[in-house]
Amino acid sequence: MPDHSSIANVFKGKFLTALPAFAEKFSAIKAFVFDWDGVFNNGIKDDNGSSSFSEIDAMGTNLLRFNHYLCHGRTPVVAVISGEKNKAAFTLAKREHFNAVYYKFVHKIAALDHLCNQHKLQYDEIAFVFDDVLDFSVANICGLRLMISRECNPLLLQFAEKNKLADYLTFADGNNHAVREIVELLTGISGKYDETISQRMKFSETYRHYLQLRNEPEPSFYTINNSVITEQTLSI
Repeated sequence: MPDHSSIANVFKGKFLTALPAFAEKFSAIKAFVFDWDGVFNNGIKDDNGSSSFSEIDAMGTNLLRFNHYLCHGRTPVVAVISGEKNKAAFTLAKREHFNAVYYKFVHKIAALDHLCNQHKLQYDEIAFVFDDVLDFSVANICGLRLMISRECNPLLLQFAEKNKLADYLTFADGNNHAVREIVELLTGISGKYDETISQRMKFSETYRHYLQLRNEPEPSFYTINNSVITEQTLSI
């Protein structure tokens, strides 16, 4: 068993769920779902209404999936659920072979339910990475909730803590690689951090097999109109 306490002591974020319960929640996870704005970035838009991502966080999503493969012998489901349309999210999902991107979802539970139906998932099998009030309805029902902190909204963080909407508050904000912080935390909690890094470093046979499996799915892109979810064909 990994020494969870020694792992947790490395991190400056705040655990809102005690470590044994946090680790138990994590052990049941089969899918990782990310919000986009304020999670992979600081939420600032360009002239086309998109917001970017960092290669540091992108690498983190791959390491997280490889770690999951080492722990469970299968690749996890990965999706983005956003209230906006972000071309950069489509680009990352296509390149990294995420399973789905849901965009222009104001009420995000509709997207979560669709994802669960598509991949036969239960709510408690989903880890959700998020940052703002639009995400709380999803955070309220997911198995593991990882909230991006920002100094500008201390009352929002207090609200999340008081209402048990998060299990961990990051130290870093979205502009300073909070996604990678979460990846480091979860892979450390798994007990296979060193193996994950070592095998990736060596481009081992195990990693190559994982990569082949990871690259099989092509992402589906969904949006919603008048409560009807439709799959879109996007040129990226």
